[in-house]
Amino acid sequence: MIKLYGHELSGNVYKIRLLLALLEIEYEFVPIDVFKGEHKTPEYLKLNPFGQIPVLIDGDKVFPDAQAILVYLARQYGTEQWLPTEAESLSRVIRWLSTTAGEIRQGVESARLFHFFKVRTIDIDAATQKSAFILDLINRHLADREWLELEHPTIADIAAFPYIALAPDGQVSLEEYPYIVAWIERIKRLPGFVGMPGIEAVTTA
Repeated sequence: MIKLYGHELSGNVYKIRLLLALLEIEYEFVPIDVFKGEHKTPEYLKLNPFGQIPVLIDGDKVFPDAQAILVYLARQYGTEQWLPTEAESLSRVIRWLSTTAGEIRQGVESARLFHFFKVRTIDIDAATQKSAFILDLINRHLADREWLELEHPTIADIAAFPYIALAPDGQVSLEEYPYIVAWIERIKRLPGFVGMPGIEAVTTA
């Protein structure tokens, strides 16, 4: 059975849990208490020398890095919907994985680390400015489409979703970004969707 190592408050861990749920894949969750430094122990560093979460183990294969894990799961267990093979479509999806690891991390993810986790080494002014930049860009991008790329959800959406949806944890309001808010609600209505602290699943009467 697949094992996923991580912490329940991590957006990067959550995006893996979300894709696993959407793909209906059973797995074992192995909690790693980052507040106690369990991600820096010699045992964990053997799995990921960078000392970061998440790590996914599938059989004898070990995968660190959230974006890389999304690619593996989509290709190994998913369909063309989640990660296309056609060159142009694949390029468009991968672009958003880079954006997630770049501007989204530098913006809303860093703002959340500062305000929610009290990581004071972060330049909060720079993170706030970067948040405004990337949220405005994505909001305009979504003005005439339902998903970040193609005509259906892909791992581009799964990669970008958590920290954007968690932006209020970093004192970044989404009120000015109606197309992003609508996109968040569409993702929440995907069959199999699961939430996390700060991201509630849609309840139906």
